[in-house]
Amino acid sequence: MLKIKNLDVYYGKLYTLKKVSLHIKRGEIVTLIGSNGAGKTTLLNTVSGLIKPASGNIVFEDKEISKETPEKIVKIGISQVPEGRLIFKTLTVEENLLLGAYSQYSLKKKKQIQEDMGGVYNLFPKLKERKNQLAGTLSGGEQQMLAIGRALMAKPKLLLLDEPSMGLAPTIIKEVFEHIVELRQLYGLTVLLVEQNAKSALKIADRGYVLETGRVILEGTAEDLLLNKDVQRAYLGRDLDAEERI
Repeated sequence: MLKIKNLDVYYGKLYTLKKVSLHIKRGEIVTLIGSNGAGKTTLLNTVSGLIKPASGNIVFEDKEISKETPEKIVKIGISQVPEGRLIFKTLTVEENLLLGAYSQYSLKKKKQIQEDMGGVYNLFPKLKERKNQLAGTLSGGEQQMLAIGRALMAKPKLLLLDEPSMGLAPTIIKEVFEHIVELRQLYGLTVLLVEQNAKSALKIADRGYVLETGRVILEGTAEDLLLNKDVQRAYLGRDLDAEERI
């Protein structure tokens, strides 16, 4: 579904992504892990059209999209849930969801948009309870649900999730990851997940890539990455060598 080949991206003179290549098959959950500053968010923003690459290719459903506008990329089926949620805090929950459907909106589609909103409310019942509440008064977990729901209103085929667990309590993190799995089951979505909580991300993913200083240094199945000692030391908080010496 998504193929990225030899992607180079600069911020000014800073070389932030270096010959990055990866692919995502339809229906997969693929996670991208790495430390702060590794280039994970830059990669998502480049796929979304918010940043233009210096070179390389981004192909979505056999179409080159690296030069497309963010609006066009949303329309062809890629939605991003940004780091930090970035909901419109002074608008209600329902108004935020309606804004997510801007690329779909027309008078002819008004009924469909209401049906899509009903689907979001079925997935996140708490949002339905709070649909007339200002988004800024929601809890962190509820705001994350709203950010995901807003992205779903654009009817994506590929969902880009940037740090969905950031700032959330452990029990809420578990709930958010359960919802990510549901997105594939209920919507048939393909998911590219950027996440600092590498262990939780790999537990729900099919495959993963490790990004370090702008380069992909490792890729494999989620199971293989969970068992990889270098990944465990760097990202999972475990040192198997130390355990073996005890």
